[in-house]
Amino acid sequence: MGFTRIGAVVKQGPDRKVGIKDIADRANVALSTVSHVLNGTAPISPEVRARVIESASALGYLAKRREKAAISVLRTILLAVPSDTLPHNDHNYYSWTLLSALMRECERRAIRVVPMEVDRPLVTGAQVIASARAASADGILLLNDDRRDLLQDIALSGIPVVLMNGEDHEMQIDSVTPGNRFAARYATNWLIEQGHRNILHLTWEGRSTVRRRRDGFLDAFRDNGLSLETAYVQHAEGYFPDLGAAAITRWLVKHEGMGGVTAIFCAADNLALGALAALRQAGLSVPNDVSVVGFDGVALGELTSPALTTVSVPLEHIGVAALHLLEQRIVNAAGAPPAHRLELGCRLTVRASVRTLD
Repeated sequence: MGFTRIGAVVKQGPDRKVGIKDIADRANVALSTVSHVLNGTAPISPEVRARVIESASALGYLAKRREKAAISVLRTILLAVPSDTLPHNDHNYYSWTLLSALMRECERRAIRVVPMEVDRPLVTGAQVIASARAASADGILLLNDDRRDLLQDIALSGIPVVLMNGEDHEMQIDSVTPGNRFAARYATNWLIEQGHRNILHLTWEGRSTVRRRRDGFLDAFRDNGLSLETAYVQHAEGYFPDLGAAAITRWLVKHEGMGGVTAIFCAADNLALGALAALRQAGLSVPNDVSVVGFDGVALGELTSPALTTVSVPLEHIGVAALHLLEQRIVNAAGAPPAHRLELGCRLTVRASVRTLD
């Protein structure tokens, strides 16, 4: 079956590829106009340009063109990750979900992935660079590990690199991360709107991405003109659920209960799982006695009792966005563009673990 034309609308059959003539027909412009718009070779009026771009997008031409370019640019990447992100277990849903989506996209694009562990023992930037060159990698994707010396060494190598779920404070390399601070502020603002004024932030001394969540928590109190004296911060010894449970138990013992706290905002769903267990063990009801909010949006939150309200991170988009940044870095290398820092929006998933106060 070929194309069926109805006015300026083109219906695609499986045996034909969309070309610029199809775009020209749909947009009702000349072939040369389509060529100029897509290649930026001549000034075109905004109205005509918008019509051509809309037609090219609707026919799937832009997606195919980008996919074709991506396949030709990226053939092999070095994926440098911490060892605890590789096995799928009960505590690394965040990294596992991110990496699974990335690997599916690489498989779809026929991109060869060479994995490398960056810890156990801790590797240097020189070792990462040597591994990338040995693999003839077109670029490096680095997950979580944002050690200053490591990033500096890789940046100086000239090999394109993108840091996923981490921050380069010196902005030498491209990075993509959730909008941690903005999302934490949004979630805390929402809790305040539900009537909560005494809120406990359960966190741990993690990397800068985790500290951004604490910053956003405090931002919300400032935004609402509330005293930071009721913005409590409790540190766990790590992000595992049992450590979150231990931190909440310490709080309960010290304050002989919640100490006036009506909501707990956790810096990770793992901590929230621990908090729920500790509160249940102490005979406290969620959300009747205290509300709980998590951060990450991993699947387990749907299965807790009650179901966990959480900040859902776009985990399946982080790797894809990183690949795009890597492509752009390779394509535009001659222009030596400045480093890009891309933050992806998160959303609040409201479930049953939060109560609105009267």
